[in-house]
Amino acid sequence: MNKQHKASIDGDQWAQCVLDHGWLWNAASGEASATLILAHGAGAPMDSDWMNDMAGRLAGLGVNVLRFEFPYMAQRRVDGVKRPPNPAPKLLDCWREVFALVRRHVAGVLAIGGKSMGGRMASLVADELGVDALVCLGYPFYAVGKPEKPRVEHLASLRTRALIVQGERDALGNREAVEGYLLAPGIEVFWLVAGDHDLKPLKVSGFTHADHLDSAAREVALFLR
Repeated sequence: MNKQHKASIDGDQWAQCVLDHGWLWNAASGEASATLILAHGAGAPMDSDWMNDMAGRLAGLGVNVLRFEFPYMAQRRVDGVKRPPNPAPKLLDCWREVFALVRRHVAGVLAIGGKSMGGRMASLVADELGVDALVCLGYPFYAVGKPEKPRVEHLASLRTRALIVQGERDALGNREAVEGYLLAPGIEVFWLVAGDHDLKPLKVSGFTHADHLDSAAREVALFLR
């Protein structure tokens, strides 16, 4: 393997793997610094506008991006029926299976992460899988309206170096609440001014959604470099 992180010794094998599993692959423009397996959030698929936009921005900044779907979302693609996420154990097993397959083909730095729930599930298996890095875009620190029940216990002892990109007014983890949590020293939190859970800012902030998505992508690319 060379430093460009080509997907496999035989590129045709990787292309067939992606096709067979129904994944989406955004190859980095130019030399790749890393590969990021990026999971979707609870309510939107791997090819939502948000996910397409972020994957494209990251690829343009030199990061390969592999997207997959959890079982409940893959089934929705088949029958069109909306359903809640699978129980956590099944979501975590899905992460394990995807990572193992990708690791066989991809050389170099391999990170995992995702938007909201996808990132949270990734954070629960990051240490176990021995990934190179973790990226969470809009981490759901607590359920809407339930800041008294934070989902942070494992983050206090996380060994994997991690980046959390968070909007300051995220309804699932605003800046005031998050800054009161004990997080492992290897976790960096990058705040986006007046951003919500989709990283969209208030107009009065002077920033656009595109500005924040661009800042998020650049921070992730820099972190993985």
